[in-house]
Amino acid sequence: KLLHGKEDTVCGDSGYTGLEKREEMKRKRKLRYLIAEKPSKLKQIKNKRELKLAKRWEHTKASLRAKVEHPFRVIKRQFGYAKVRYRGLAKNTAQMLTLFALSNLWLKRKHLLPAVVDVRL
Repeated sequence: KLLHGKEDTVCGDSGYTGLEKREEMKRKRKLRYLIAEKPSKLKQIKNKRELKLAKRWEHTKASLRAKVEHPFRVIKRQFGYAKVRYRGLAKNTAQMLTLFALSNLWLKRKHLLPAVVDVRL
């Protein structure tokens, strides 16, 4: 199950093309789909102005997806949490929230470390 019901926008890579046509998605309320286009579909655009606009729009969608996907990479690769052991919903939720908070610090470490060095001096 991809959605919990409170979303207004759905983002995905080109593997999710056609998601809005699926039966379970039609029953949901109106959603904004930001699904990446397949590269072959972009190659079909002949007008240079339209192609440039389409590529810029795809770049915007990819940038939005990257902001969401980077914390997952940090948790899996930097912290080594590729699999989660079930310890109860409360404990697992607390651990995931802590890991995401730490991943945010990890991603901003270059901005935070100079401030720490200045304080030590």
